[in-house]
Order: sequence, then C-alpha cells, then structure tokens
Amino acid sequence: MSSSELAKKLGLARRTVSHYAKNGWITPALITPGGQYRWRYDDVVAEMRKLAEERRQNDQ
Repeated sequence: MSSSELAKKLGLARRTVSHYAKNGWITPALITPGGQYRWRYDDVVAEMRKLAEERRQNDQ
C-alpha cells in the first residue's frame, strides 16, 4: 500500500509515515525506482508495537 493509504489506516499524517521511515523506525516493504515507499500494514503495526515496547522498557 502507498504511504497515504498507510497513514490513513493508522490515523497519521503521510508526512509522519515518511518521517518514521527516514528515522528507521519503520521499514517499507519496497521502495519504487521513483523513490516512493510501499508498505505491508501488518509489518508496520508489528514494528510500531516493538518500538513502543522498547521505549516503555527504556523509560522504566
């Protein structure tokens, strides 16, 4: 799915999705020759859960 579709499904701005990707917090399934990200929703949700858990552990 596109970044716009992913952002809508997650309730985020498309720019936020791109920011997360550029910081390495989430990983696109594919980057097109034109530089556009393509995503697998379930993979992104898993990455975001893992990131949230790591942050919780670091805050303790």
